[in-house]
Amino acid sequence: MGSSVILSLKRCLRSALPFINQGSLAFLALPNTAHIKCSMDWSSGPKLCRNNSRQTHLQSKLKNSTVRQTKNELWDSVADREGKDFFLRKNPPIPKYVFAAGTAKRTAEMLKRKAGFSPEENHHEDKRACPPDQPLSVEEWKKLKESLGSPERFDISMLSTLLKSGAELDIAKSLLSFVATETGTLSYKILLQYLALCVNGNHDKEVFDVYDIMRESFPSLDTGAYSLFIKSFSRTARWREAISLLQDLKKVVTPSSRSYGNIIAAAMLNGDPSTAWALYEELLAKGLSPQHETWTCLFKTVGMEDEETMLLSEQRERLLGILLYMRNNQVYPQLSLANSIKTWFESIPRQKWRGTWSSASPKGVCNSCGTELESIQLTAEEYQQLRKRVMTDIIQGRDVFNKTTPEELESFKAFVRMKPAFDVVVDGLNVANINKDRSKQSEMLLAVVSELNLQGLTVLVLGRKHMLRPSRSWDRHNMNLIQQKAHCFFTDNISEDDPFLLYATLHSGNHCRFVSKDLMRDHKACLPDEATRRLFFKWQRGHQLVVHGHILAGRRVRFQNIPNCDTIVQTSGDTWHIPYDDTEDRSTYEVPQKWLCITRMP
Repeated sequence: MGSSVILSLKRCLRSALPFINQGSLAFLALPNTAHIKCSMDWSSGPKLCRNNSRQTHLQSKLKNSTVRQTKNELWDSVADREGKDFFLRKNPPIPKYVFAAGTAKRTAEMLKRKAGFSPEENHHEDKRACPPDQPLSVEEWKKLKESLGSPERFDISMLSTLLKSGAELDIAKSLLSFVATETGTLSYKILLQYLALCVNGNHDKEVFDVYDIMRESFPSLDTGAYSLFIKSFSRTARWREAISLLQDLKKVVTPSSRSYGNIIAAAMLNGDPSTAWALYEELLAKGLSPQHETWTCLFKTVGMEDEETMLLSEQRERLLGILLYMRNNQVYPQLSLANSIKTWFESIPRQKWRGTWSSASPKGVCNSCGTELESIQLTAEEYQQLRKRVMTDIIQGRDVFNKTTPEELESFKAFVRMKPAFDVVVDGLNVANINKDRSKQSEMLLAVVSELNLQGLTVLVLGRKHMLRPSRSWDRHNMNLIQQKAHCFFTDNISEDDPFLLYATLHSGNHCRFVSKDLMRDHKACLPDEATRRLFFKWQRGHQLVVHGHILAGRRVRFQNIPNCDTIVQTSGDTWHIPYDDTEDRSTYEVPQKWLCITRMP
């Protein structure tokens, strides 16, 4: 079939432009006496709308930062006092870590297997999900449609299926011919789906034809069409036209970082770094977060020393600025980007950099070069800043009294002020539910409290008042022992424990940790800005204790290892340490476990 449908449509559209410009929908002659018109439902059509923008708002800006190297002295001093046996610190490190990349996905898959879940059990065969494997004639498409009960939007649904399955372009063309014959029209939505199929299949010549048709047929394009055209044009000799498309898009909405990235990559590949860096700076100025693919293409400009394009020193400063951006925004490069960074460092003229793939020891030391990495513990200034924000935005936030009462919160504050500084705060109900057997709830809590008490730590247990009523779940003897081994505060049964837990932990000082498997994502979201949320996450990773494995009678309770070092891009001048993501299943609240170590050789 070739491209006869598109070319015929293109020729006929040009002859019909006077009618289209007058607001009419012209019928266009095609082979086999088919008639086509290009139509658009303007009530739901592709109007550029600010509310439909795919822009990503990033509040944090690039700024200079200094590197600190501090030691976890506060917690160690608690561990060492009076020579008490400190199991958390002395035992060999436990590899599992609740914030390690991929943990959430592996846990979800494990739970599914335990529940006997099988994806095939919920799979229902849908004939519409099976596209033809070769082009069909108009009659064959008609029979297929009728066999499916002649569903509405058959054409849109089938094109979507072809797109998802990566079908051959000729199959889609034969579908367009059928639609044109049956309805006499090719709507905007049909052409947009066909455009997406062309772009995804790298059929850029076909994209040029569709571009001409849509430009001539419709008064405006939607953001989806602009993005697809920018992506396709950027990888061809017509890449500069993508800049014009970007300018048109900017008149109404903020283009996506991916659209910027496509043109930046094109500019670099075509020897125009000045345009590439100008667009990169514009992307940052608009508060967008660059794509990893964009950074990869910028770091691949190895050995660029042409003074007519850019001085090498300027290029170096810009690329190092990307690493500082990653640091300030807690971005972890993917493995492909980490490879490009490594290659770039090693190719810098007149400098001897060597990159190695490494990991951090439990003590927070690079296993490759021996450099002590930045501590996970907050500085005094960071701690006070975070404490103030948490007290204001979480503890005293406008919705906190939906979870407690002013009287109860004030009573708890007075209770905490009367007690010595705690070493550990335990979320009692959370810990008690480690075992799914509800008859063992008090037993689980007692085991954890006993372990902490054995280490000579000052412990606060937060619980609910119903835990004090003897029941199958809450054994009176166990609860009495818990109150002997720890300070306890029991809230009303309708109250939420987390605000109390955060208050007690932060009030006690930077050394105090808390025991809970709750990842606190909702509370982190209450904080007012991205910088404070990153600070909260750092504090959380350095202070949250999670029970490791099962609690067995007669066995010591173990906790997951807390790393000594912060997982963040860092430099000491002659070294760079970059945590990189080599997984495809890292959740946003997880951190990588592998590092790229870059050292300057003498």
